[in-house]
Amino acid sequence: MRHLLLILLLLAAALASGTEFTVTRPQQSSIAFVSKQMGVPVEGNFRKFTALITVNPAKPEAGTARIEIDLGSIDAGSAEANEEVIGKAWFDTQNHPTASFVSSSVSNLGKGRYDVAGKMTIKGKTLDIKAPFTLKQQGDTLVIDGLFPLKRLDYGIGTGAWGDTGVVADEVQIRFRFTVVAAKN
Repeated sequence: MRHLLLILLLLAAALASGTEFTVTRPQQSSIAFVSKQMGVPVEGNFRKFTALITVNPAKPEAGTARIEIDLGSIDAGSAEANEEVIGKAWFDTQNHPTASFVSSSVSNLGKGRYDVAGKMTIKGKTLDIKAPFTLKQQGDTLVIDGLFPLKRLDYGIGTGAWGDTGVVADEVQIRFRFTVVAAKN
């Protein structure tokens, strides 16, 4: 899920105008998710992550992003839920404390929309993903916003009784926002 944040940061680079943006403002950035339990949307987020993004708006295809998410920092809505999802059946944070995303390319979709492609690793499993995003520049600040679906079972998230998609849906919507500022020389 945190991998999406890396994707959004990379996408922001494509929209900037000539200046290289490299400094992420974590307090103005977020990685959140919405899952469905018995058909009811449940929102959550990750409180700790790092996002290393380098973007030159004049050459967005050369931008890079690396996002690492502390899976133990999850806020799934309650202390009981937080304890459950860090366990072996879900994220297994004892053996897999982080998730990561590393970008490989950025594509311009037109009308201020972009797509970032890369590798996401969760619970030791690495898969290719793509995430659409938008980029808005305000002075020396870029805001990257994106949303993409993630199939939790592809990564072995929610095994055993939790593998029943009638209880918890397989698809989880990942939302990310990264705020990146121009590097000062």
